[in-house]
Amino acid sequence: MKHGSTTPVIRVLDQATVNKIAAGEVVERPASVVKELVENAIDAGARSIRIEVLSSRTDITSVRVTDDGAGMSPSDALLAFTPHATSKIVGITDLDTIRTMGFRGEALASIAAVSRVTLFTRPNNDDLAAGTRIVIAGGDVIENVPVGAPGGTSVLVEDLFYNTPARKKFQKTRNTELAHIHDMLEGIFLANPKIAFRLSVNGSELVVTDKSPSSLDTIARIFGTAVVRDLVPVTGSGSLLKITGHISRPSLSRKDHARIFIAINGRYVSSPAITNAIKEGYGTLLPKDRFPVAFLSLETGTGLVDVNVHPTKKLVRISREPEITRAVCDAIRDALSGHDLIPDIRSGPALAPAITTGTSLPEQSRPYIYSSIQPGIVSEPTHTGTTATDRQLRQTELAAGPVPAGSLPPLRVIGEFGGIYILATTETGELLVIDQHAAHERILYELAGRKDGKEKRVQELIAPVILHRTPRESAILADLLPALAEEGFHIEEFGRDTFVVRAIPVVLGKLEDTSLLEDIISDVTSPERGQRVDNRERITRIVACRGAIKAGTVCTQEQCQRVADQLRLTKNPFTCPHGRPTMVRFSKVDLDGMFKRT
Repeated sequence: MKHGSTTPVIRVLDQATVNKIAAGEVVERPASVVKELVENAIDAGARSIRIEVLSSRTDITSVRVTDDGAGMSPSDALLAFTPHATSKIVGITDLDTIRTMGFRGEALASIAAVSRVTLFTRPNNDDLAAGTRIVIAGGDVIENVPVGAPGGTSVLVEDLFYNTPARKKFQKTRNTELAHIHDMLEGIFLANPKIAFRLSVNGSELVVTDKSPSSLDTIARIFGTAVVRDLVPVTGSGSLLKITGHISRPSLSRKDHARIFIAINGRYVSSPAITNAIKEGYGTLLPKDRFPVAFLSLETGTGLVDVNVHPTKKLVRISREPEITRAVCDAIRDALSGHDLIPDIRSGPALAPAITTGTSLPEQSRPYIYSSIQPGIVSEPTHTGTTATDRQLRQTELAAGPVPAGSLPPLRVIGEFGGIYILATTETGELLVIDQHAAHERILYELAGRKDGKEKRVQELIAPVILHRTPRESAILADLLPALAEEGFHIEEFGRDTFVVRAIPVVLGKLEDTSLLEDIISDVTSPERGQRVDNRERITRIVACRGAIKAGTVCTQEQCQRVADQLRLTKNPFTCPHGRPTMVRFSKVDLDGMFKRT
């Protein structure tokens, strides 16, 4: 534009262009269409919703959503396709109290702007009323006639993005788009267990849920009964929040959070803050790089949740987030405490395949050859080793008291295998295989991490230890000195890139080898991977790991029994501080199945 020109540069866009821009925000892909139509059906009070998807070999060709909800009169049916027309709010003050799935009033208008839409509807509360059929293509009304129709609403969407080829070009493959539809619908189904849903693709029913007061029925329908067996109920309530749902035992976990489903006030949403609170509630029951399976429903004041921060209304913003996430974290922790969290070994194939004479077996199918076990692994421990282990176990003798609720039953040690695993039985005849390092690590962790208001017990070193670090490590260590002091390490700077250690926590026992201290400091100054925890927690975990009995340390049967007895007195005997299981359980039925004795 030339300087001084009077030609206007800023202009108001025509309504057709506005509708297509809105469609770009609301209707990203076929899954967006399904989401908007299903949520409208839920808001209409539907008790039964059917979703039908048709596809070619390459893409989604049509979507139909049919419900038995309230239905619409002829005038409302036409008005529903007008931009920003909605039955869900009247004015701006209603935004703070909205409890429906949506209220923007853009969905139908945006969908109709980029597709061909056919609507059948009739009011469900008037048997004498006529139905309405409306056909809209690219935002233009092609047909609007009275017809016979059942009560409720049916919306058919075809030729999606036919008039926006650029957007159509960026759609993914048929299977990818179907996967997005499945992922989105799973959350909606789980958030609305009292509605019956039916999903079919090309005429084949893939998911059918029944109306049920329990979300477990819906979970079983979608993910199978095996998942339900590994779930723990969650309940919690407070001044801001009511929480219900189910979470998985630590033995059922994933490498991502794709199976964490959160509903707030009946709406399936995504909230990184609440996802992190769920993970935090597990504490040390899960490794840093693993996530639980969770199905949670949260009820809170509508004024505390802003669902209008994203065009698709999936992401939400939460007011008073610290209090709400703390309540979620506490509810998860309370739900897990008091439950038996020992992983079961399900009945499976025999340990070794049957051997047929004259048959050459592939290497991966050959039976175990026990002669390959090194004799030294099962030999009696030396006097020196026994003495060192005794000192470690004395340091972790937990204060006498009652066994925590939900802890382990009395255990009788019957042996040790490979300097790694303790074999023990229970009064009910179960066999427990305990990882001695993970178990002692858990014992040491709870002892080192006690925060009962008392000063940490420390022991001064007769000969202070000098540590030399790299400049990078020195900078990190200098910042960590206050946190290390709180955990019982008295460390001072002692010149350039040099530190002197004058005292260590009592739980580490007698410092016979300074390499232990070197290892702890190296771990503390190394980059942290996975989920981050505060400095004190990280230091406590490192102390527990480095100070525990090592794998490969052959213990006497009496020492193994002491490890088992100490583990029973911990609050959480089921995992080490890093989330690895401390033990697995074999029932007699499991063993009978392995040996084909069933």
